[in-house]
Amino acid sequence: MSTDKFKNKYRIASARASWWNYGWNGAYFITICTKNREHFFGKIENGKMQLSKIGLLADVFWHEIKNHTENTELGAFVVMPNHIHGILILDKPEISNVPTVETGHALSLQTQIQTPAQQRFRNQGKNTVSSIIGSYKSAITKHCNRLKLTDDDGLVFGWQTRFHDHIIRNDEEYQRINDYIETNPANWENDKFYGNELT
Repeated sequence: MSTDKFKNKYRIASARASWWNYGWNGAYFITICTKNREHFFGKIENGKMQLSKIGLLADVFWHEIKNHTENTELGAFVVMPNHIHGILILDKPEISNVPTVETGHALSLQTQIQTPAQQRFRNQGKNTVSSIIGSYKSAITKHCNRLKLTDDDGLVFGWQTRFHDHIIRNDEEYQRINDYIETNPANWENDKFYGNELT
């Protein structure tokens, strides 16, 4: 991943699509890892996830997203030992001149005065992917701190700073990602997050 300077400090360039506004309607495949990929959320036994107390919080708070965020639906979701995968769907009514996932291509967005990447530096309000995931991560961290929850070795819970999102572009891709999420525990040993090596 490339780096460039912002205010004379090096930063990692965003992996997000610069032509896309993450407050637009669409389905998003979300992956969030724990700090240093530590196994805070539990363990896999016989192909099934056994949740720790922190893992239970991660599960419960994900399902609460739809109760605290308007026009949001949830697709498949799984808590793994050191990360979560979920499909987050934004479905806001009466948004004019905003492309959907199926039609939102870079070429169709070139007439905008500012690109969505430029607009991200301004407050976009609630119901964007970043605001929803930020609130989710914050809620779990606060409850872990309040309950003084740690892993088996006494490590204090933390998240990886960033999260990964992928715009799901069609029904076929949605089904493939859905199946991947649902079978993730059974395929844990082949998962790229299996260890906590930061590769």
